[in-house]
Amino acid sequence: MNHFGRLFQVNIFGESHGECVGVLVDGVIPGIKLDESDFEKDLARRKSGALGTTPRIEEDKVFIESGVFNGYTTGAPILLKFLNNNTKSKDYSNLVSHPRPSHADYVANIKYDGFNDYRGGGAFSARLTLGIVSAGVIAKKIINQIKFDTKIINLGGETNPNNFENVLTDVVKSGDSIGGIVNIKIDNVPQGLGEPYFDSIESTLSHLLFSVGGVKGVEFGVGFDGVKFRGSQFNDLIIDKNGKTKTNNNGGINGGITNGNQIDIKVFVKPTPSISKDQDTYNFKDDKVETLSIKGRHDAAIILRAQVVLEAMCAIGLADSYLVAKAYKK
Repeated sequence: MNHFGRLFQVNIFGESHGECVGVLVDGVIPGIKLDESDFEKDLARRKSGALGTTPRIEEDKVFIESGVFNGYTTGAPILLKFLNNNTKSKDYSNLVSHPRPSHADYVANIKYDGFNDYRGGGAFSARLTLGIVSAGVIAKKIINQIKFDTKIINLGGETNPNNFENVLTDVVKSGDSIGGIVNIKIDNVPQGLGEPYFDSIESTLSHLLFSVGGVKGVEFGVGFDGVKFRGSQFNDLIIDKNGKTKTNNNGGINGGITNGNQIDIKVFVKPTPSISKDQDTYNFKDDKVETLSIKGRHDAAIILRAQVVLEAMCAIGLADSYLVAKAYKK
């Protein structure tokens, strides 16, 4: 569904070409200073216009509809809304019968019996991540001691950031798309967040990260490279009374619970399915494989704008886990 959270609860709503998109955030502690300016920095990180991003430019102005009074959170649910103004819905009419490969067009039509809003991807659009980023801003205020460092470490197979612009120029020129890997490092994490098994920190954060469209892989700590290690090499030796470890192969988590060391996550985001290159794929109306030419405005590298969304998802998960952990304390 479109809802997440036990105590810090997030519910996103809207469609890409509907009147608006947004988020309802409940469980927010009263008395937190909050106004529209608090959202500007992270919303700007998500904004399009740079090389490799969609030409669709929206104002992305946040409207705080409830839950804030005199510049402070009230403890009531906070409703945040963003208007959709720059839409070109006719670009998507052919995708009903001739769905984009590797996109949600086909499965959405099946799941919702053809009643889904297909314009711009509808409820599956990255436009809805505005609400996620905004909820992340509020979450960061609850866990304000926690710090995030998020960056792309691999873009289309290139690991040297100095070459990223050339990679983007080439892929845009070719009409294709690329994916990559985002590294999220999270510091000043309190010890004791998370529960065994189903609500472990890995479970919670993976759940949220995989909820972002295009995410196909998540690693904690050394991740799959740990297959090369023996236990004596993989184990993170504790070197002081505060639980600091010599290495961080486990990514700051043991038994599903934070140990106070840096949480280190790598996320693979696949290439954007919507590309300008012609593709031969099935047309259900004509009952045969035909060439699909995708119109509209799309990101050649959605990973560029996804960084802040992934970071926000981590903040949301940690804020919820923090409030749950706090509820256990006397």
